[in-house]
Amino acid sequence: MRNSTSFTSAGFILHRYPYKETSFILETFTRSHGRVAMVAKGAKRNGANKYALNAFQPIIIDWFGRADLKTLKAADHDRIYPQLRGSALMAAFYANELILKLAAKDDAHEILFDSYDQLIAALSQLSVAGREIEIHLRQFELTMLAELGYALTLDHEADSSAPIEATADYWYVVDHGPVRYVQGQEIRAHEPILLSGQTLCALAEAQLDNTTPTMVLTQAKQLMRRVINHHLGDRALHTRQLIREMK
Repeated sequence: MRNSTSFTSAGFILHRYPYKETSFILETFTRSHGRVAMVAKGAKRNGANKYALNAFQPIIIDWFGRADLKTLKAADHDRIYPQLRGSALMAAFYANELILKLAAKDDAHEILFDSYDQLIAALSQLSVAGREIEIHLRQFELTMLAELGYALTLDHEADSSAPIEATADYWYVVDHGPVRYVQGQEIRAHEPILLSGQTLCALAEAQLDNTTPTMVLTQAKQLMRRVINHHLGDRALHTRQLIREMK
């Protein structure tokens, strides 16, 4: 920070849209200040590349201002990632939308920023839908939920604190945690999801890789979707709808 109103940080452009005749409004994600909205004055007239205002590229951003809408001073490439394509591009748009809808403005989350950077770097090496994209997304989602205060209980039962057994099954109750499944026993909860202990253990230990069973990856995706939907409330994710339409 140079003075009380001028700042510099590593960052990414999450979204941009036209503003007046020559400018853009930018939604940025910065390492030191979290989400920051700013106006890039004259960016259309001078060319967007001058400010490196493309999504999914790590940049160094200079901005200033005290109001909610800051003013971009300069933006330069920090590194250059290969252009995202295909399913990897859609996965990156999905991650951007999660941050825009779940992260508060002007609230720094350095660990989440680093996780997002790692996600984009990994996706830039991929294009075809498959296990690797799903694995990287689950890892990012877990980090995001934890950093935003929505960490999941994954290593012990919610009611007894007994450790999760890989060979058992559990109901996962959002905002409560895993409850051991007992055949014939009813569970009073809103839309619980049935998971294997193996899935919970893999998520708790962050052990998702190319050797992970398909069943575990499928259940992990179902759990993340249920939890994220809960925290989104009435806000729909447009990228999910777009992916369904494309399929």
